[in-house]
Amino acid sequence: MDQIPLFASVRWTVSDLTRYLRQLFESDEMLRDVWVQGEISNLSRPRSGHIYFTLKDSGASLRGVMWRSNAARLNLDLQDGMAVAVHGQISVYEAGGQYQLYADQIRPVGEGALYQEFLRLKATLEAEGLFDPERKRPIPERPQRIGIVTSATGAALRDMLDTLRRRYPLAVVILAPSPVQGDAAPPKLVAALEGLNALDPGPDVILLARGGGSIEDLWAFNDERVVRAVAASSVPVITGVGHETDFTLVDFASDLRAPTPTAAAELATPVTVHDLRANVTDLAGRLTLAVAALLDRQQADVGMMQSRLQYASPLRRVQNERQRLDELARRLNAAQAHRLDLTRTGLKGLGRRLDALNPQSVLARGYAVVTRQADGRIVSRTAQVAAGDALTVCVSDGTFDVDVK
Repeated sequence: MDQIPLFASVRWTVSDLTRYLRQLFESDEMLRDVWVQGEISNLSRPRSGHIYFTLKDSGASLRGVMWRSNAARLNLDLQDGMAVAVHGQISVYEAGGQYQLYADQIRPVGEGALYQEFLRLKATLEAEGLFDPERKRPIPERPQRIGIVTSATGAALRDMLDTLRRRYPLAVVILAPSPVQGDAAPPKLVAALEGLNALDPGPDVILLARGGGSIEDLWAFNDERVVRAVAASSVPVITGVGHETDFTLVDFASDLRAPTPTAAAELATPVTVHDLRANVTDLAGRLTLAVAALLDRQQADVGMMQSRLQYASPLRRVQNERQRLDELARRLNAAQAHRLDLTRTGLKGLGRRLDALNPQSVLARGYAVVTRQADGRIVSRTAQVAAGDALTVCVSDGTFDVDVK
């Protein structure tokens, strides 16, 4: 008698296993929001409006699909061989049993070149220890002299001066003006920082700031020379470059980073009685931001739930069936074309055989059909005729009568 195993392996159906794998893919946070870079191949745009493609590099390939709703908003002429960065979600196409990228954005490679250079230089300087927290120095609570490095004509300077005058008018402000944008800005910024450090007596703290802008506008503050000058400063440096969401390399090298130029001026000055009123307003603003952030998180959670509902809804099955229909249509067209080719070939062969068996073809080669005029019987042997018989001879272009002698 066979022993019954205590632990039997789980037996899956293909559908159940594929569905389980799809759920694993879609429950992974990283796979729900990915950018994938590669070269487009096998690009297909069927009449359904969807876009099918393959992303590949030297080591692997990944199938992708962009539904018609997203494809209609795509302002990019996709071509095979184009290098692109594709954003979307990784999931499983159950009917085909394969994972693929469901794309919602496609961009040409190259738009992030400045950001890549930012990351490269950040990694290099970070490896040298320029951004180590141990290098950060405390900001003096009551500075007597405050140095400012920024544009003399920019709004950032006016904002900082207004803030310093309101919060701590006892401090002496020393301005070291410098351009804050363009190719000439980095050496000027370095010279301004070095000039403030060389003063005797020098400032107790230096503010390095400018207003907001694009990554190109702020690029002078990512220049390696400026970053090293900030790190080498003997005076503590507070940076306030751009808006709250803007980060430049000088922010990592400075002793303190402020989200804006005005905030940099606030961090450089001690808290006063007047600041208490400002703190109440600031707390109200921070509360607004916190509530907004909470709402954003809740909206994100709702969006995630909606996304999960969409993937569990019949619409997802309809989308999969649309793709399957497109594949079946392609296969049907290919099969029909192949069958037509075979039929044409067979007809040509039959035509050649019919031509070979056609009596006219035989007559055209010099043969003739001889019949007796008396009874119309075909004469195939000499014994069938006698002298004086009247015969009819049929050749390729007509007939004529003969008499047997």
